[in-house]
Amino acid sequence: MCGIVGYVGPSADTVALDVVMEGLARLEYRGYDSAGVAVIDADGVQMRKRSGKLVNLRDDIAAHPLPPTTTAIGHTRWATHGGPTDANAHPHLGGAEQRLAVIHNGIIENFHSLKTGLIAQGVSFTSETDTEVAAHLLAQAYTQSGDLTAAMLATVAQLDGAFTLLTVHADQPGVVVGARRNSPLVVGLGQGANYLGSDVAAFIGHTRDAMELGQDQIVTITPDSVSVIGFDGTPADGRRYHVDWDAAAAEKGGYPSFMAKEIDEQPHAVADTLLGRTKEEGELVLDELRVSEEALSQVTKIVIVACGTAAYAGMVAKYAIEHWTRIPCEVDLAHEFRYRDPVVDGHTLVVSVSQSGETMDTLMAVKHARELGALTISICNTHGSTIPRESDAVIYTHAGPEIAVASTKAFLAQITACYLLGLYLAQLRGGSSAVEAAAVMRDLREMPAKIQTVLDRMDRVREIARFMADTRSVLFLGRHVGYPVALEGALKLKEIAYIHAEGFAAGELKHGPIALIEPGQPVFVVVPGPDTPHDLHAKIVSNIQEIRARGARTIVVAQDGDEAVVPFADEVIRVPVSAPLLQPLLTVVPLQVFACELAVAKGLDVDQPRNLAKSVTVE
Repeated sequence: MCGIVGYVGPSADTVALDVVMEGLARLEYRGYDSAGVAVIDADGVQMRKRSGKLVNLRDDIAAHPLPPTTTAIGHTRWATHGGPTDANAHPHLGGAEQRLAVIHNGIIENFHSLKTGLIAQGVSFTSETDTEVAAHLLAQAYTQSGDLTAAMLATVAQLDGAFTLLTVHADQPGVVVGARRNSPLVVGLGQGANYLGSDVAAFIGHTRDAMELGQDQIVTITPDSVSVIGFDGTPADGRRYHVDWDAAAAEKGGYPSFMAKEIDEQPHAVADTLLGRTKEEGELVLDELRVSEEALSQVTKIVIVACGTAAYAGMVAKYAIEHWTRIPCEVDLAHEFRYRDPVVDGHTLVVSVSQSGETMDTLMAVKHARELGALTISICNTHGSTIPRESDAVIYTHAGPEIAVASTKAFLAQITACYLLGLYLAQLRGGSSAVEAAAVMRDLREMPAKIQTVLDRMDRVREIARFMADTRSVLFLGRHVGYPVALEGALKLKEIAYIHAEGFAAGELKHGPIALIEPGQPVFVVVPGPDTPHDLHAKIVSNIQEIRARGARTIVVAQDGDEAVVPFADEVIRVPVSAPLLQPLLTVVPLQVFACELAVAKGLDVDQPRNLAKSVTVE
């Protein structure tokens, strides 16, 4: 949630404001309800901020231009403390002379007691936000020290919670100071200019060289320098890295929406996540794990923690990992993990899954797991993010930037990375597990081409979606690995089309949900292949018969050549034949396309659905 951008450059012109406004536009996908900027000039801090979309801020700046500057900060806000109003929008000014401006991501948990103390000192507040407390504390600290970095150091010592702060002061033009605790902030390293952002998308149009900031660190940027200290005041170093995608990757490239583009990018996302992770002879290598084979071979239990779509990727992984390794595997919603008193010890592997690497619930689950002595591995798409740094090891997905709030290609990349982890563990166990792992890897390398085949067949799915634009409720059924696919299909429809949708395990149908079936009720059924063990195919065909007999309109996702479903399906959506455990990489794609097309048919913004943010950085 929230987008943050900071810039300092070599000369006073319009570049600083242009950089910040461009950065805010690139961060719109994170979700927001107001936006604002502040610049420094000879007269002090100049600020513009407006509730609503970024266009409102642009219009205000056009009507009331800001002066040329070397220094600018910008913010898109997701309301937490106080509604989405002009007054509550960021930046906020601090001090009686209002020569200091602050933007903030996260929540200051002890803001109320701090605000009470400031009011007792005679400080006046103009907003309902927790952020304004930080602005006044920074202004007071600056008055005492005359140095913006020292003021930040003194202020963060008083704050509890998760936060990223950026501040500028009229007395120190050409300086932006940032601080982070449990909230994202990265540095962009330019030539004669430097940048700060919630993620690299904020400055990717200007530099692809970046630097990670560690937990509890303060960064000070000028046009030609970057310095970092810890919250204890000691000097620190950030890890520098090069971003392997450019600004064009974050553009729509002729597609009507980012979501449509990202659905089409899924073959590449899976292929790139597999790339370079096997030797010529087929042996799986995960060099970035940085965990000894001995430690992994001693794992007796696996717990996957994640939220939303990532949790459904984890549910798919559970079936595969348990089958390949025979190690018990649980899946926990990250926000529940800490509160159920989990049974975790030194032989437990806790695997966190997060596209952004900043999901606060997941980050807190990882920290709790480490406190309990567990080994932690992160599966993440974002280099330099917090969760991988807080974990013992990481497997990066290589999906590229995912801008649409509703996740698609990251989901497939997460499943693929989970498969890689499971197969690697199976390989370490040797014997028949290693033999099976080698065979699965051969099948897995064929999946990008098969995903492309599914995408090439989607015309009928789009027709169905447009026909169903007025539908009020859709149900999804699946068995085995098809169950989490059904859950994900329902989630996509809820997220972007605002339609009631529910996913069920098909075997659960007779235990209650069948009461929802009435004439005309659309039901998607994800059918396992005929070669799936335990006769699951026959069982789900029986489920289709049950709901069809009660008037349901059945839309069946089935493998090529599966004729047993035809007599009981109103529509059959075909996917290529694949190994049972790999089927989710194919069967989820039609459900993504259906949700996207139906939302478009309703005239909705599929990239920025209401009330949602791409990265949830608060608990």
